[in-house]
Amino acid sequence: MAGKNEYTEKDDKAVQSLSDELPDEDALFDLAELFKIFGDSTRIKILFVLLESDLSVNDITKVLRMTQSAISHQLRILKANGLVKYKREGKSLIYSLADAHVNTILSQGLDHLAD
Repeated sequence: MAGKNEYTEKDDKAVQSLSDELPDEDALFDLAELFKIFGDSTRIKILFVLLESDLSVNDITKVLRMTQSAISHQLRILKANGLVKYKREGKSLIYSLADAHVNTILSQGLDHLAD
């Protein structure tokens, strides 16, 4: 008989059930790729700035005190991965978060760090 603090191995049926619940390989690969995007502090800074306000590239460069080419490069990556979008206003492109999921990911990440 197992003691109170002893772990008991799962039976084969329970293990198979857990295995069956895993997302498919393509979904897991795509999720890993998404999280890689969050692995760059410049991209995270851009996302946090856009969390507060929709901004042009020039405004983002001023806020983050970085070059326009550095910001533009990171924005291309964020846009290609569906995390930001833009609209044209005159000659300017105004960037914003693509959807509320980005806000949720950032907020939950901060909550996790605070625990």
